[in-house]
Amino acid sequence: MKLFFDDRQCAHAPARELHNGDWTDFAETPARALAVKNHFADWAEVTDHGLEPILAVHDADYVAFLQTAHDEWLAAGRPGDAIPYALPVIRRRPLDLTRIDAKLGAHSFDTATPISAGTWTAAYWSAQTALSGVDALAAGEGSAYALCRPPGHHCGADYMGGYCYLNTPAIAARAAAAQGLGPVAILDVDYHHGNGTQDIFYEDGSVLFCSIHADPKTDYPFFWGHADEMGAGAGEGATANWPLPRGTTAETYMPALDAALARIREWGARCLIVSFGADTYDGDPISFFALTQDDYREMSRRIAAVDLPTLVVMEGGYAVDALGENVAAFLSGFGRD
Repeated sequence: MKLFFDDRQCAHAPARELHNGDWTDFAETPARALAVKNHFADWAEVTDHGLEPILAVHDADYVAFLQTAHDEWLAAGRPGDAIPYALPVIRRRPLDLTRIDAKLGAHSFDTATPISAGTWTAAYWSAQTALSGVDALAAGEGSAYALCRPPGHHCGADYMGGYCYLNTPAIAARAAAAQGLGPVAILDVDYHHGNGTQDIFYEDGSVLFCSIHADPKTDYPFFWGHADEMGAGAGEGATANWPLPRGTTAETYMPALDAALARIREWGARCLIVSFGADTYDGDPISFFALTQDDYREMSRRIAAVDLPTLVVMEGGYAVDALGENVAAFLSGFGRD
């Protein structure tokens, strides 16, 4: 199993986020990625694939916004990180937005996803890390791991949120299909629903999206991830959600995982992208499942048994001291020691 990471992903380092009515330290820190990086020695080089595979998923206007937002923020005389404050309930974005505040609101769905000086650099190389993992599968590797940071599964084609700016699993899925690895399925096993990934493929029947996550009735992102969301139009039936209650243990989680894997088999996937979040861990400070490292070993064993070329893309996980061990436990099912 090849492992991919690029140090430029650590350039993204916002100071704070607005959460539960108050400022708090930004949770998705470079320390997360470094905790995993330092746990393994044999990292493969990340290849620069340019903007084309990113633009196969994201709107050009949105990508241009990400590239210039922080400079525009500073030019407007604002200090620190760019953070939106006006979020339209109905997103009828005019074409002539000029103030950076308006652009931030038009391309965001929360106030917990700031843009710092290094955000575009980090997000760009996070996408390139996922794409390098796809290259490994196309070259014949049975599995690969992309330590993507910032994570990706909450952002859509033209909006950011949930610490996410470029949707790495969606970019990887499109690239895998373009390299002849399709049909592609995405299995999201982060604590939070992958609303951005679902949105991107909701009317696209070429990619199957399956997500096991905390019930959005009680947990972020709240407005997506309910069991009755199954796709629409050409994508009808190609979305499946398993929302689970807070406090979920392996006893409840594993049957949901088995159901998702059965759906992937039945659908006829030939390649699997796994959005793995270690925030399902019992000791995670911002999430509320109760899975253990032994559970991660069993999860990966069951996923690997599907016997598809598999790219594991990193999403959440905020118990930094345990994060390296948690990732190692999850990758063990794919032959990593």
